Amino acid sequence: MSTPVLGAKRLVGIIGDGPWRAPAFESLAAAVAAAITDGRLPVGARLPSERELAAVIGLSRTTTGRAYAQLREQEYILTRRGSGSIVQLPTVPGGRIDHLLSPAGADDTEIDLTCTAPVAAPDILGAYDRALSRLGAYLPGTGYYPSGLPVLREIIADRYTRRGAPTDPDQILITSGAFGGAAIAVRALLNVEPDEAARLGGARSTSRVLVESPTYPNAIATLEGAGAALVTYPLEFGPQGHHWDTDAMDQLMGQMRPRSAYLIPDFHNPTGALMGEAQRRDLANALRRHRVVPVFDESLVELGLEGGRMPSPMSALIPDSVTVGSVSKIYWGGLRIGWMRIPRHRVDHFASSRLGLDLGAPVLEQLVTVELMDSHDAVVADTRSRLRSARDLLAAQVRSWVPDWKLIVPSGGMALWAELPEARSAALSIAARNHGLRLVAGPNFAPAGGLDRWMRLPYTVPEPELEQVGPRLAAAWEEAKAMTGRGPTRRARIVA
Repeated sequence: MSTPVLGAKRLVGIIGDGPWRAPAFESLAAAVAAAITDGRLPVGARLPSERELAAVIGLSRTTTGRAYAQLREQEYILTRRGSGSIVQLPTVPGGRIDHLLSPAGADDTEIDLTCTAPVAAPDILGAYDRALSRLGAYLPGTGYYPSGLPVLREIIADRYTRRGAPTDPDQILITSGAFGGAAIAVRALLNVEPDEAARLGGARSTSRVLVESPTYPNAIATLEGAGAALVTYPLEFGPQGHHWDTDAMDQLMGQMRPRSAYLIPDFHNPTGALMGEAQRRDLANALRRHRVVPVFDESLVELGLEGGRMPSPMSALIPDSVTVGSVSKIYWGGLRIGWMRIPRHRVDHFASSRLGLDLGAPVLEQLVTVELMDSHDAVVADTRSRLRSARDLLAAQVRSWVPDWKLIVPSGGMALWAELPEARSAALSIAARNHGLRLVAGPNFAPAGGLDRWMRLPYTVPEPELEQVGPRLAAAWEEAKAMTGRGPTRRARIVA
């Protein structure tokens, strides 16, 4: 395959034309490195010569030469005589994926569709640079901020208020991702005081938690690990995709009397369903009537891909509810910054519960998030645009190569939820490894078992990889149909 060549004008269009902070060679190298890490400069592309870049960008040949030398030293480019300078990613000792998430080891030739997580957004490196300049002000203190940095809590509270859920910064607790927030919430809600347990009808009812099926696998593991007894509500499925029957949920709560609920009304993971305004109000009424304290996961709330006004946030409709969110789906999962919005009368109890788990999120990453929030709307718009294109590409691949699969394209989120003609998703996930594809079987998303007819297909990997999914998926599906066994259905731990 021929190597793509970037002209100097194209490179300048990607990284900008300055002004360059002194020393200019370091600023130029940092801009190129940032464009490589966030995917704007593709791996394998050939950069313009040092002389050509100098002429276009308005810097000396010495400056561009020193910038390229620094990029070589940092392993962002590989320069060979006759081949020019080729873009690459630096070697990461131990790999880019933790062994706990991929026990069998990562293969560079595999396409990993097990995770709904994007690569880093543009300006991550710049945000770290700016955050480091602000870190000194915090060093004289202990560095412990169990509630989170006040400046970040104010930003998050203001965003809730502008969405229609008036919020004070004291109601915000910064956590290690939305997953960390959900773990704190579950622990706090299930660990109730004796008088409240008596009011709720005894200790037995306080352990029950209502969840959707399918749902986020790590939430299932967290709830079960906290001692919750899961009350499963199967999402309805019709011609328009998955949806909630709030009357059925109302009846289920009346029969089972759960203490809490973990629900994903905004571009539900894994189905991509969005709960409508009327259903939200009906659900809020039912939750209040049955005295259920819900935890709403808003990790994907900003990823609507078709435009239009979003329904009211659930926190505006039911005051005694907890909401969790994070920056992982917009900026980068490596930041590990999330938050909780907590009812005022529960703040102290939740804060005490949090101190039993950790002493707060890292200060530097919180400062990085503050910096990124300055351009949040632009980053969100760019993320939506990339995901919309990727969604449509993957949907076309599935429809072309496995046309007997049923597919309803979601209006938001980060994955397709496909129905297979046969209950063989576990077998498919095994067969796929023979064709360079890593998948997660449907039963992983099932709190009470089943869902072997379903497969989640994230569209968060780069588009050149998505273009290869179709033929690999078709070959794996043919192999899966020929397998006599369907493989194990033990729930796996996945990222998101």
